[in-house]
Amino acid sequence: MNVNIRIDDGTPPYEQVRAQISEQARSGALPVGYRLPTVRGLAETLGLAANTVAKAYRALEADGVIETRGRNGTVIAAAGSAAQKEAASAAQAYAERVRRLGLSEDEALAAVRDALRVAYGG
Repeated sequence: MNVNIRIDDGTPPYEQVRAQISEQARSGALPVGYRLPTVRGLAETLGLAANTVAKAYRALEADGVIETRGRNGTVIAAAGSAAQKEAASAAQAYAERVRRLGLSEDEALAAVRDALRVAYGG
């Protein structure tokens, strides 16, 4: 695992930790089941407060990237399973809503493409 914090970056340290671990999990650099360091261990390594790393871990767990297994530690979760389920649920709700609003499939897809373009900075 490779996490580097840049103080001059302007991005909060917990967000840098969250983003880097998330990207490494998504790319496969951190495989499913990889055991992450303890909150305190990673905080010491990075020179951060334990609460900062704990906040990053909570966000990663909420996103379904990691899971905490009590005494067995914190590990990389099965690739995207929770995120994919949440996305499918949101997509289903969106599809039902635009149908009720009377939008055509093309109009609904165009709205999604526009939203994704904004969300991903494109």
